[in-house]
Formats: sequence, C-alpha cells, structure tokens
Amino acid sequence: MEQFDQFSKDYKDILDQHVSASGESSEYFTEYKARYIAKLVPTGAPVKLLDFGCGVGLLSSFLKKYLPKCTLHGYDVSSASIDIVDRNLLAQGLFTTDIFKLANDYDLIVASNVLHHSDPRNRQDTILELRDRLAPGGKIVIFEHNPTNPLTRKVVDRCPFDEGVVLLPLKETITYISKAKLGVKRRDYIVFFPRPLALFRPLEPLISWCPLGAQYALVGEKRG
Repeated sequence: MEQFDQFSKDYKDILDQHVSASGESSEYFTEYKARYIAKLVPTGAPVKLLDFGCGVGLLSSFLKKYLPKCTLHGYDVSSASIDIVDRNLLAQGLFTTDIFKLANDYDLIVASNVLHHSDPRNRQDTILELRDRLAPGGKIVIFEHNPTNPLTRKVVDRCPFDEGVVLLPLKETITYISKAKLGVKRRDYIVFFPRPLALFRPLEPLISWCPLGAQYALVGEKRG
C-alpha cells in the first residue's frame, strides 16, 4: 500500500516512461484491455463490473467508455490512488479501499496486473475472494505480464513499482482458477507488435495461442 501511495501522483508518467520502447503510451495498453473486456459482454447489456486493483482509475475510465451502461465499482489498497480517480467515475460508482464494502453479485471482475504484486502464498485466496463476489455465471478476467517474453521481463525489472515482484506464468494462473472451481473460458496471449509493426496488429487474435505476447488474458467463469 505504501509503495503505491508513494507513486500514485506520478503513476501514469512512470508507466509511460517504462513502456515507451513499444512506441506507445500506457493508454494504448489500457484501452487494449478495455476492448478485450467489452467483447465478453453482450452488446448493450447493463453489467455490474468490479475493477479490482483499480489504482488511479486508468482502466476504469476506458471500461466506462466501452461499456457505458455498466455499473462500475473499483477497489484498491492505496487510498492515495483512489483519491486521484476521475470525479465522474467516483460520482457514478463505488471506489473504495474497504474490501468489505464491495458487492457479491458482480457480472464481471477485472484484475489487471494485480496478482504479481501479491505474495505467492496469498494468490489463491485472492482468487477465492473474487470468486465469492461473482454472480452465478459471472466472469473473472485476469491480465498479467508474460514472464516468457524477455522484453516484458526487462520492462518489469526496471519499473520502480514492480520492484521485487514475482511474475506468474499462464499455467500458474490457470491453476488458481481451476482450484477455485471456475471454468476456464478463454486464455489468450496479447500485445505482440510494437508501434513500428502496428500494420500487423489485426493479426493478433489469430496468434493468441503463441506464448510470445507481452501479456496474457485469462477468463474464468463461475458456474451457475
């Protein structure tokens, strides 16, 4: 918590600096995830969504853009980060550091680059906590850095708020989902091409099986 309170005011600037080698800013990667999530929701459906580990609200803003009818809540351990969340988002939904204030009927819970900040001994408990906050048929979407990608590891190693983290291979994250008795609905490697190769980005869904993406997405579903 203290670590993220420390970086909250400069979080986006630091992130932009450390992803600059891709030719993109942090908005590109954040919007990429929001589009991925939006494709999981039936068009026009009014869903209840939790951005777990929402930080300063970067992903939340794009989720509201692509899912304007959603009821959006956010949770983060850093109160300084919550204080910086866009006021329009705060006015429309619950954003809190108190996990006990969260609902138990979310249609979708997103944990974007959250688990690698958790002690490996606590990761299964985190997934169980999120599972219990899903409505029947609800989904968890987990985004994580892909440790098999050397450029990803280089970026993580140099990022000050990732100091000392232990990255999760996709197989490990699938194990957590399976032990929580959630069905694995999708597993995709994402973000393959830097800006100079942007011409090839439309091909990314066709190679989502290839373990060279900078990150991966895993979707688990709570059985009804």
